[in-house]
Amino acid sequence: MILQVINKEEDEVKMPQLIYVCREKRPSHHHNFKAGALNVLLRVSAMISNSSYILALDCDMYCNDPTSARKAMCFYCDSQTPSSLAFVQFPQTFRNISQDDIYDNQVRFAFKVDNWIFYKVHWYGFDGVGGPIISGSNFCIKREALLGSFNKQQEDYFTGLNLHRKGWKSVYLNPERLQFLGTSTTNFNDSLIQWTRWTSGPVTVALSRFCPLIYGPLKMSLVQLLCYSELAFMPLLNCLSLWGFAVIPQLCLFNGIPLYPKVSDPNFNIFSIILVSSISKSLYEVVTTGEQFKVWRNEWRIWMMRSVTSYTYGCLDVILNKLGTKEATFLPTNKVTDDEQVKLYEMGVFDFRTATMFLAPLVTVILINIAAFVGAVVKALVVDDDGDQYWEKMFGQMFLSFFILISNFAVIEGMIIRRDKAKIPLSSTLWSVVFSMFILLIGSIILC
Repeated sequence: MILQVINKEEDEVKMPQLIYVCREKRPSHHHNFKAGALNVLLRVSAMISNSSYILALDCDMYCNDPTSARKAMCFYCDSQTPSSLAFVQFPQTFRNISQDDIYDNQVRFAFKVDNWIFYKVHWYGFDGVGGPIISGSNFCIKREALLGSFNKQQEDYFTGLNLHRKGWKSVYLNPERLQFLGTSTTNFNDSLIQWTRWTSGPVTVALSRFCPLIYGPLKMSLVQLLCYSELAFMPLLNCLSLWGFAVIPQLCLFNGIPLYPKVSDPNFNIFSIILVSSISKSLYEVVTTGEQFKVWRNEWRIWMMRSVTSYTYGCLDVILNKLGTKEATFLPTNKVTDDEQVKLYEMGVFDFRTATMFLAPLVTVILINIAAFVGAVVKALVVDDDGDQYWEKMFGQMFLSFFILISNFAVIEGMIIRRDKAKIPLSSTLWSVVFSMFILLIGSIILC
């Protein structure tokens, strides 16, 4: 932790004093990571300067604009700004984002950066209904607002929710020049671990007495309440919906059971419109933020991958903790760069050197879709005498499997084609074969 004290007098301007604050950490007492650091900093800085405002940055972030503090103070000093302004949130931007950005490290849906021009989707929406949540870093906050408890696991989401519930406001500040730059993850393993941690925080709040739908009414506006609820339940809804769409129609397809209307049925248009609308919406957001088609492809693919890995494990971690069978975990993100991993990232090649617990569900879903799609094609061309009728009945499910396989071709490539060290290990593939065969067997028993 670094504490900067700036003394300014009429006739003399003293050099800023930088004070490094180190706290004792004992194995018997949890130090609570960033939350504990901020709580210590509050107490220490109160004895030194008792400054009214605090700038919070992650250890890998650095200031890219010396006027950033002044920009934030413009809001606090503006006579038109209400005294209830708690914090000013800057976007999280990174200096090592590749052109392809296969892991979606720029988090475009929250804050998007492209050649010094900022674009935004979610946080600008929040800004119109009371302000964004605390994003964990790059925010200037009023000391008075921060006094209280800063929870270690839900440090950003819950603190923002609690402040807004108490009547505090926030502002999203997105200047033309990048204000702070950090280091993003450059490999699949660290990216999944980071998103698992980011998932557990909001879901912990969603499944507690502090759920926005319970904790927020009568204290927050309806729109702001819905925004917080969407963020809290998004990981849970994403993993449930992805597992459902990636497994259930495929099990039915594998056993020859039509789940959607025939192509000639007018009701088939309803499902087509829903699918096209969903794809068009995400594609429109990408295009309007100045990006290309490959960005949409990467975001769609990484969303599927995260839903069956990070979102799933993050939600399971919270549920098991609520049941008392597991302690809540908090894994800091590894920001140490490896030259080989960075090279693969810049080339747009997935580095699958991660734990089997992440690879197994991902590869299992792909194998289930391969089995269902190939089995359906063989049945339509070889086995079924009435092939045209079969295509018409199963087109919806076959297209869904084909779309999932095409979108995640990088996984198939990592299993079958690639021979480098960053491919999917054979052991993970074999475990996934066992899991997929088990799921197909159980599905056949239940459906037949």
